[in-house]
Amino acid sequence: MKAMTIGIFLLILMLTLAITWWAARRTHTTSEFYAAGGNLSARANGFALAGDWMSAAAFLGFSGLVSLYGMDGSLYAVAALVAFLVVLMLIAEPVRNTGRFTFGDVIAERMRSRHARLAAVIGTVVVNLAYMIPQMAGAGALIKLLLGIPYDLAIVLVGIGMMVYVLFGGMIATTWVQIVKAVLLLVAAVVLVLMLLSAVHFNALTLFASVEHLYGPRMLVAGGYFQHPLDPLSLFLSFVFGVAGLPHIMTRFYTVRDARTARKSVLWLMFLAGSFFLVTTLIGFAAATFVGQDAIRAADKGGNLALPLLAQYLGGGAGTLGGQIFLACICAIAFAAILAVVAGLTLASSGAIAHDLYVNVMNDGKVGEAEQVRIARLATLVVGILAVLLGLLAQGINVGVLVILAIAVAASANFPVILLSIFWRRFNTAGVIGGMATGLASSVILAFIGPAFLKGHAIFPIVNPTILSMPLGFLGAWAGTMITSRNGRRAIREAHEARFDAFVFRAHTGFDPERQHTAK
Repeated sequence: MKAMTIGIFLLILMLTLAITWWAARRTHTTSEFYAAGGNLSARANGFALAGDWMSAAAFLGFSGLVSLYGMDGSLYAVAALVAFLVVLMLIAEPVRNTGRFTFGDVIAERMRSRHARLAAVIGTVVVNLAYMIPQMAGAGALIKLLLGIPYDLAIVLVGIGMMVYVLFGGMIATTWVQIVKAVLLLVAAVVLVLMLLSAVHFNALTLFASVEHLYGPRMLVAGGYFQHPLDPLSLFLSFVFGVAGLPHIMTRFYTVRDARTARKSVLWLMFLAGSFFLVTTLIGFAAATFVGQDAIRAADKGGNLALPLLAQYLGGGAGTLGGQIFLACICAIAFAAILAVVAGLTLASSGAIAHDLYVNVMNDGKVGEAEQVRIARLATLVVGILAVLLGLLAQGINVGVLVILAIAVAASANFPVILLSIFWRRFNTAGVIGGMATGLASSVILAFIGPAFLKGHAIFPIVNPTILSMPLGFLGAWAGTMITSRNGRRAIREAHEARFDAFVFRAHTGFDPERQHTAK
């Protein structure tokens, strides 16, 4: 059984490495490294976006929360669906029309300032690292369960894998690994749901009745995980606006030909990822019923292994060939999911460091193609090593909670900056810095002194800090803008507002009469 388990695992790993080898032969320019040449179709990019968003942290963490805490865990999946509408209506088109490779491109195009781009670099790296930690933690738990190797070694292996994808294949490899991973994950979800429904004679209400019988009615109402009445609202705000501020989601809009294709790719994302997240409640309740909460906590106290353990049970049990094979398939697909998402995060982070910081802030855009790619790969190594170190510290924490921290930071820092850049005429560089600094500091501090990390000793009573930190981010952006605009010279202010008109025209039409897509 162990040999078969390892064989399935290695088969999927070899498939993704073959894609990387194929992509490496087609990755030579900065456009190919950062944006896959910008020629993806809406369907391909939609599948890649779904693969990016259907992370192991999401489907492992969300189903684990449902299995341990009931309907409160379902709010994570529902909020994620609404978030795609914000991306579709507000973000996809302007980002595609005004940027080239990174989130920093959009801010720099609006402000024409190195300081504004530097603030965007900080926001990108912090959010991506915060989002990367739960992926690494989920990988460590999975590989430990599947192969029986220590958590620390599993984290190192994941780090090596993601660096190989990005170093050699860039966005082309990352995109196709995400597409393959999305297809595998959707197929696995369909099979898993059909098997669990078969176990209850295709009556989903039986699962709800079983959970109520085993654990009481508290599993079917709010309050099992969220103790404060504002927790659900804060979670909803975090997802709805935080997804629109995730840099690795923004970078996917540069891989398509135009804004129309970018919008269509979001529609594909909504259909694919939405279908997947709708079944996490069934998976969580089935795990609580068939596997049991005690067994789930014994395997991982954060509940991250509820789904793999359910797969093992439905396949025939821990001591059977079918159970071991199904467990191996689910874990191997989850591992591929982790590598794909972490590769995307690493690519976005290395782009911020190499393209934004090194090329445009430090060298004023005067860097050759070959050197840009070389610096991007060096940045990939640095980000990968840092991700491994942070992943080692995340053992035992529910990865769904860690995802929330990353999205809270994105909602509080990146989203106010990107939204005001697109829609507020007076917004300026000081506003970018003020919003980014206030949003980052408030979201991180409030999260670490909240129940997610301090449990019963929490100082801030709400699990998700977005309900307070996002208004603080907007306040910081407004204060920075108003203070400097009042003290600034009238000519400078008028020139800045004139650039806004050109920026808005380009954001909504994609036409730039002055210049064609520059990095600065």
